[in-house]
Amino acid sequence: MTPALKIYVGHDSREDIAWQVCQHSILRNASSPVEIHPLKQPALRELGLYTRDMDNASTEFSLTRFLTPYLAAHDGWSIFMDCDFLVSDDIWKVLDGLDPSKALFCVQHDYTPSHTTKMDGKQQTVYPRKNWSSFMLFNGAHPSVKALTPKVVNQQSPAFLHRFEWVDDSDLGRLDLTWNFLEGEYDKPAEIPNCVHYTNGGPWFDNWQNVDFADEWRAERNLYEAKRLAV
Repeated sequence: MTPALKIYVGHDSREDIAWQVCQHSILRNASSPVEIHPLKQPALRELGLYTRDMDNASTEFSLTRFLTPYLAAHDGWSIFMDCDFLVSDDIWKVLDGLDPSKALFCVQHDYTPSHTTKMDGKQQTVYPRKNWSSFMLFNGAHPSVKALTPKVVNQQSPAFLHRFEWVDDSDLGRLDLTWNFLEGEYDKPAEIPNCVHYTNGGPWFDNWQNVDFADEWRAERNLYEAKRLAV
């Protein structure tokens, strides 16, 4: 039997519906078992895994995402993604042809954000390797990943973590853009990408109803709500 692919999704209390729809879209399209967990900061604090002071980060999972491989606790691949994703294809496809010598795979964006604010009015920040960490595929067997312990996550700077200073550049693999397509930052393609990332704000916010692929997100939400009501 194929072991389940472990997936950790950032959870923000202000965007619970985004997490629910993201999870539903992964499950609905997966061809093999997946094990999906929300990264809820209060729970991680209660377990003693996240001890940093409270900050003004744009999301509650800004840094908890880097606990993913520790939580996965195995030598296989594990995935982190932000909650503001819609997965339209089989998530298992992201594993096809991966180089097992790499520590981490991500979409290596090179862009300047087109908005100065995002989501519910939060300030848009600009920094090197922005949004690389919004979808990460960790190789649990790699020494650099094994060294990404809760102590490192709790003590190192946000820049150290988000800019991947904890891993050598030669150990970073590149994913195709379709696995982290930044809605509003790239021209809308003819077909929906495998993973649409509503990085500036999605249809669950009143002011973001007309973004690209909004209809697809709403359709997924409707499927999720119909299933929930049927239980």
